[in-house]
Amino acid sequence: MKLIFLYGLPGVGKLTVARELAGLTGYKLFHNHLTVDLVASVFEFGSEAFVELREAIWLAVFKRAVDAHLDGLIFTFTPDRTVRNSFISNVTKAVEHDGGEMMFVELTCSIRELERRIIYPARGNFGKLNSVERFRELNDTGAFSSFGLPAKRLTIETTELAATEAAEIIVSRLKLKRSD
Repeated sequence: MKLIFLYGLPGVGKLTVARELAGLTGYKLFHNHLTVDLVASVFEFGSEAFVELREAIWLAVFKRAVDAHLDGLIFTFTPDRTVRNSFISNVTKAVEHDGGEMMFVELTCSIRELERRIIYPARGNFGKLNSVERFRELNDTGAFSSFGLPAKRLTIETTELAATEAAEIIVSRLKLKRSD
């Protein structure tokens, strides 16, 4: 199984690109807020219980996807200081334990564009950050940490790139098979 670990700041287009990528490859999509919203419904974001349960769910899904011999899984992720430093190595172990492969893809865009996107109404469908002021506050205090992410990765700048184009670049650069 290939795990496409798609990450970046809030508003760079992770979920939008991931949906396009899933359509091109047939890979399953496991986006960050499925777990974050579930756990946050019971435990406060960033609390010890929240951090432990969120990571346990993420890792359990990755392990089961490998055990089920899925062709691929796309995971969207926003690095932040509530994620344990060991998370990336734990994900890698979970995926590679039975021959799975990790593929890291970072999406970036200009802060100006990110702030324009962050207030899109569609972001309200999940508990996504949708306030420019809150983004600035979090960003200024170093909340979005990219600890442990490998230097060897594909980086795509999405400021002026459509999600379909970004997904096509990922398929091409990572040499992913297209679905039939």
